[in-house]
Amino acid sequence: MDALKSLSPYAHWLLRLAVAAVFLYHGPTKFVGEPAMGMSPFIWYLVGAMETLGALLLLYGGFGADWATRLGGLLLIPVMLGAIFMVHWGQWSFVPSESHPMGGMEFQVTLLAISLYFLIRGNEA
Repeated sequence: MDALKSLSPYAHWLLRLAVAAVFLYHGPTKFVGEPAMGMSPFIWYLVGAMETLGALLLLYGGFGADWATRLGGLLLIPVMLGAIFMVHWGQWSFVPSESHPMGGMEFQVTLLAISLYFLIRGNEA
């Protein structure tokens, strides 16, 4: 147990890296190709910028900048709310179905909760 306790100051990196990896994959892809899901180009690029910047701020915040951690979480929250209510609402399971070809909201709710956690706790995580 002492070995695990010695790692606890670094455990926040597990969440930071996982969330940042998701958004650093999805964010920059919005700057190439055509807007999708019926979004205007402005909103599509804004979402891509929020995803990319939010992920980068979560990573930067891990090195001590509390404001960056909180701002990173804040930028990702509206993106996840939009994804949940515009695409995934009505089905919990992430598995695609006939009614929800992009899958349900299970994963998006998890990302939303982690983003809220970083906004509220900052580097006190």
